[in-house]
Amino acid sequence: MPAPTERTTIRVQAERAVVAAVRLPASPFDPAHPFAELVALSEQAGAVVVGEIEQQRPKPVSATFMGKGKLEELRDLCAHLEASVVIFDHDLSPSQIGNIEKIIAVKVIDRSELILDIFAARASTAQARLQVELAQLEYTYPRLRAMWSHLERIVGSGGVGGVGTRGPGEQQLEIDRRLVQRRRQQLQREIRVIQDRKAREVAKRKQDHVTIGLVGYTNAGKSTLFNTLTAPTGGGGAYADDRLFATLHTRTRAWKLGPGIDVMLSDTVGFVRDLPHHLIASFRATLEEATHADLLLVVLDLSDPAAELHYQTIEKTLEGVFADSGRADLPPTVLLLNKVDRLRDANEILIWRRRFPDAIPLCALSPDAGGSGRGLDDLTQIVRQEAIGPQLVYEVTLPIAQSKAIHDIETLGELLDRAYEGDHVRLRVRLGERQLGRLRAGGTRFDARVVGS
Repeated sequence: MPAPTERTTIRVQAERAVVAAVRLPASPFDPAHPFAELVALSEQAGAVVVGEIEQQRPKPVSATFMGKGKLEELRDLCAHLEASVVIFDHDLSPSQIGNIEKIIAVKVIDRSELILDIFAARASTAQARLQVELAQLEYTYPRLRAMWSHLERIVGSGGVGGVGTRGPGEQQLEIDRRLVQRRRQQLQREIRVIQDRKAREVAKRKQDHVTIGLVGYTNAGKSTLFNTLTAPTGGGGAYADDRLFATLHTRTRAWKLGPGIDVMLSDTVGFVRDLPHHLIASFRATLEEATHADLLLVVLDLSDPAAELHYQTIEKTLEGVFADSGRADLPPTVLLLNKVDRLRDANEILIWRRRFPDAIPLCALSPDAGGSGRGLDDLTQIVRQEAIGPQLVYEVTLPIAQSKAIHDIETLGELLDRAYEGDHVRLRVRLGERQLGRLRAGGTRFDARVVGS
């Protein structure tokens, strides 16, 4: 039997990797491209994928997840391809990882470890680094005993070793646990401060503006759309790249929809299938914008062969995020069918529009950036209507001295009539409910009553 591999790191930078999976009856994967996402994730982590192997099973093997015969085939494949790491498309228990490594004699990484490694490499802000470290500790803490491969050699088989070997090993394990637990508590306190501050910022922003959240699968084009929509107001600046998890923190900028009408648009971290729940919990502050948004724009890459699977993941993740936040119902959502310019068959749009009649076919790139800009005007009109709210005819009375308020009301609404009475002016104006509320939130004092629709 091959000697166990010393598992000193989960980093896969420049390592030759074989990706592996057990296809269960209910496994969510794209049959046409079963390893596409895992290969992309592995390459984003810096690995060089040189082989693939999968097994169909009704249920996983409890000790090794994959069957023994297939693992021996995997061992031979790694030897033939000179691979130094195997990346599984599943979450594995510490004992499963250890048992597999004993058989195949190379390092084994599961899906959660891979994603955590990518996030750790991409975290560029202090907040993101804290969140990633907490997620890593949450993942590592229950695995400390199994990850102590050297402890097994100190104690000996069956836990019986020489004089003095058992005590020091277990003492070191307990020290590690206490250190990890202490650091976890410190990180949780620091992140709680960030979350509380973020919640206050979002609440204040929501009071002053209509807030819009961009959500969707990673690499769906959210940041590109964000830059396109906010660039005219000096916004943009979100890092957009054709790779997974290009965005790891929320960026919020003003999106101007017309004279006197603007909303706050937030770009959020992308979702991915089987995202580790520790990571979702750690990034709750990042997703605060989405959970308090007045409207969610769900961006779906329609050109991706796994678009259906991505949409299911978005739905599942949003349900979990909103349940954790304590908000029972999702806000109104608009589905954006992005990257339609890359489609070989336009019938894909018709198929999705039958399911979601209000979905907007979209090209997030504006003509100035080399795209068609398809759907951007339709999207702007829908969001504009949301920002205005239902329009009613109001009779508004306020002092003539409040010239700025008079100007704001006449700019935001459609002026139907104006009459002066002493030192007051009475305006008859068609105005959206949200616009009226925004004027009042800004401190403008006036009397208003509905006189028509």
